[in-house]
Amino acid sequence: MSFLREFKEFAMRGNVVDLAVGVIIGGAFGKIVESFVKDVVMPLLGRLLGQVDFKHLYINLGDKTYESLEAAEKAGAPLVKYGAFINTCVDFIIVAFAIFVAIKAINRLKRSEPPAPEAEPAPAPESDEVKLLREIRDTLRERT
Repeated sequence: MSFLREFKEFAMRGNVVDLAVGVIIGGAFGKIVESFVKDVVMPLLGRLLGQVDFKHLYINLGDKTYESLEAAEKAGAPLVKYGAFINTCVDFIIVAFAIFVAIKAINRLKRSEPPAPEAEPAPAPESDEVKLLREIRDTLRERT
C-alpha cells in the first residue's frame, strides 16, 4: 500500500505535472512546425532554388534505377534520403529558434527580485581578555 501512496505523491508533484503538460504541448508544437516546414518553407525554398522538391531527393545505393523515391521505397532499395534529412534539419532550426525566442521573452518578463539584505554577522562571544580590555578602556574614559 505504501508503494501506491509514494507513486501518488511522486505523480502529483508540481514538476511531474508541469513536465507532462510540456510534453503534450511540445508534441503539438512539433506537428505545427513539421507542417510549417513541409507545407510552407520547403516549397518556397524549392521554388527559389529552381523548382527543387527536397522531399524527393535521394541517393540510390542499389544496382537498379527507379523513376521516383516512392518506386525505390516500394522495391526496398537501399536509399540515402538526404532531402528528408534537410527537411528535418530545417524543422530543428525552426524549433530551436522558437524556443530561444520564447525563453528570451520569459526572461524579459520575469521581474528581477531585489537582492536580500545581507544579515550582519553575529558578534563573537567575548573572552575574558576582551571583557578585561573593555573595562580598562571604560575606566580610562572616566578618568579623562
